[in-house]
Amino acid sequence: MAEHEEGFVLTTVDSIMNSIRRTVGAKTVDIAAPVVNWARKSALWPMTFGLACCAIEMIATGAGRFDIDRFGAGVFRPSPRQSDLIIIAGTVTLKMGPVVRRVYDQMPEPKWAIAMGACASTGGPFDSYSTMQGVDRCIPVDVYIPGCPPRPEALLYGLMRLQDIIMREAPSAYIFESDGSVHRRRSFEDETLPDVAIAAR
Repeated sequence: MAEHEEGFVLTTVDSIMNSIRRTVGAKTVDIAAPVVNWARKSALWPMTFGLACCAIEMIATGAGRFDIDRFGAGVFRPSPRQSDLIIIAGTVTLKMGPVVRRVYDQMPEPKWAIAMGACASTGGPFDSYSTMQGVDRCIPVDVYIPGCPPRPEALLYGLMRLQDIIMREAPSAYIFESDGSVHRRRSFEDETLPDVAIAAR
């Protein structure tokens, strides 16, 4: 028996199953990556989560004039357990930060996050004792949308950029271990990074 780093005791069967998941299962899932990623990007279910004035623009994006449903993201869900995208639309206070983290943790994998507006991205004009200076201090953010508030077209553009990110992901990154942990990778093992990404490391 092997000891997991968090104290779980893994039996030989668990170790064998983890090995099979990482080798055979991961390769099989990655072969079908274009289809799996296309299905994921075409059926994003955002969480109904608005904190301030940017939420009005997010609501307008779902209305008939802009129609976010053209991109498969029009089904705003009332529960984090049914969502795979959270759009942080508005100012996040320090008191609200742990709540945002709890809601994000309740979302199932795979999950993504968009910081909509200057307040969610950097704290905006509120450089005060009570405002979190960017929601990326409590959850990982995939796409930042600037503006105060950003127009619905900007949210649609950010959603299209998120779809580009999803198409580059490796689906095998979401294969769970027997202890429930997920080892998320943002790209395939053999994918080469552009020179700009390598320089930024």
